Amino acid sequence: MTAPVLDVRGLAYAYPDGHQALYGVDLHVHRGERVALLGPNGAGKTTLVLHLNGILQGGAGSVSVSGMPVVKENLQEVRRRVGVVFQDPDDQLFMPSVRDDVAFGPANLGLRGADLDARVTAALEQVGMSDYAERPPHHLSFGQRRRVAVATVLAMEPEILVLDEPSSNLDPASRRELAEILTGLDVTVLMVTHDLPYAFQLCPRSVVLSDGVVVADGPTYDVLTDDALMAAHRLELPFGFDPRAIGAPARRAAGA
Repeated sequence: MTAPVLDVRGLAYAYPDGHQALYGVDLHVHRGERVALLGPNGAGKTTLVLHLNGILQGGAGSVSVSGMPVVKENLQEVRRRVGVVFQDPDDQLFMPSVRDDVAFGPANLGLRGADLDARVTAALEQVGMSDYAERPPHHLSFGQRRRVAVATVLAMEPEILVLDEPSSNLDPASRRELAEILTGLDVTVLMVTHDLPYAFQLCPRSVVLSDGVVVADGPTYDVLTDDALMAAHRLELPFGFDPRAIGAPARRAAGA
């Protein structure tokens, strides 16, 4: 197997107040995978994500992206390679127009003129927001703003797209549209979510983080149908959703 595009080894981290959030986490994600990061509140998911592009540093262990260590001298390139889409799109949209927001990151890397225009156009096309390029972001719906937030990251041509609760606060149509966009992207995806049906739909593999350690890592179907694991780590399927009734992806593909 090829080397992982994301390689986390023995990552431990305590906040300045003494709270230990991570206890030696190992996580390896290979190019092209779509992986869900699951776990109860307080499990350490956000702390782990903030280490992936160097927002948090200083703990034990290591993080590397395509072999590049996430350390101070590499942060500009690491942050290009690892794009984080936060839960609230308004944390990422602050320019007068959609086009300006999507252009902001590549322009900071020195892209100009036709090259910058092409990068912005491509990113907006990927999320189906080309017709809204001149609109102020605050005039858009929440679902549209989330898609633009994804475009601001895609414009950086990242190797890894990290999504924090991408389905939260979306109506059913926006939720479906975003799922179609994400499954069509040629990029490695790490999705932090409490939305277990969304994880099942989008991510063949799931990693469960609980009390700062990885307690499960395997096919999403296997994780969601492990009743003891789910109960032990406060993971609950929504009423009416039963992966067993749907079947594992391989069985569905085979028509079983």
